[in-house]
Amino acid sequence: MIRRLLVILPLFIIFQLSAQELNCVVNVQARQIEGSERVVFDEMQKAVFQLINGRKWTKDEYETYERIDCSILITLEERLGTNQFSGNIQVQASRPVYSTDYKTPIMNIRDEDFVINYNQFEPLLYNEGTYSGELATILAFYVYMILGYDYDSFSLEGGTPYFQEAQRIVNNAQSSPERGWKAFEGQRNRYWLIENALSARFKPLRKTYYDYHRMGMDEMQQNLQKGRTTITNTLKGLKPVHNVNPSSYNMQAFFNAKMQEILNLYREASEQEIREITELLITIDPGNANNYEKIRKR
Repeated sequence: MIRRLLVILPLFIIFQLSAQELNCVVNVQARQIEGSERVVFDEMQKAVFQLINGRKWTKDEYETYERIDCSILITLEERLGTNQFSGNIQVQASRPVYSTDYKTPIMNIRDEDFVINYNQFEPLLYNEGTYSGELATILAFYVYMILGYDYDSFSLEGGTPYFQEAQRIVNNAQSSPERGWKAFEGQRNRYWLIENALSARFKPLRKTYYDYHRMGMDEMQQNLQKGRTTITNTLKGLKPVHNVNPSSYNMQAFFNAKMQEILNLYREASEQEIREITELLITIDPGNANNYEKIRKR
């Protein structure tokens, strides 16, 4: 497995669970509604942790140090019924850079379409091929998105099987009464995240995940300038995606994860590099234009 050959540095492990792919930190916050019932949300946190970290999601065998670092923050804002809550979920993931102790972000998504039912002490169960309730199904969807982005960063379109599994989850969730699963509900939801990921129009973005990480970040330890030049050229490849789908959800998701890292990468670059990259980024990621202007003013 390609990612096993590249990831050689030990990762921080919170709990030892067998055969898992993810090392996921889970946090459930419910300050606005918890009152004296914090135990309910503690149990929810444990159930989410167990589902994410205790289940085998792929057929690959992982060593402990190969597990993918990620985090899930669930913020519950309102109680809609006895066991029903609304809020949001934020999912982040990273992968190590070859021959360093640095971890590069590969995913940072905040999902506002989050209405769930949770019964205290009931384990969360996800059954492949069926809609397994809103909370378990959302979690499974984002697990496969994490796996897809991670595998894409190690081999060109290597995440396809996991994106396809995420798409099957969306298809099975079309009967859900909650928002987030259907095309007509908006352009920034789970349906469009995975629809775009597997679309031919977004193949340059898939290639960017590979070139940026494997050919850029992983090579920087040996040759900083070469790695940064590769990243510049890789980001240029996103122009066609922007031209066809300006401000698409997937492009925004990519830059939500990478923007701060990109700022750091070019702080010590030459004036020509800075001019070139800022003009490019302001064009393809206009939502962060003010941040990219900071590189010029270093």
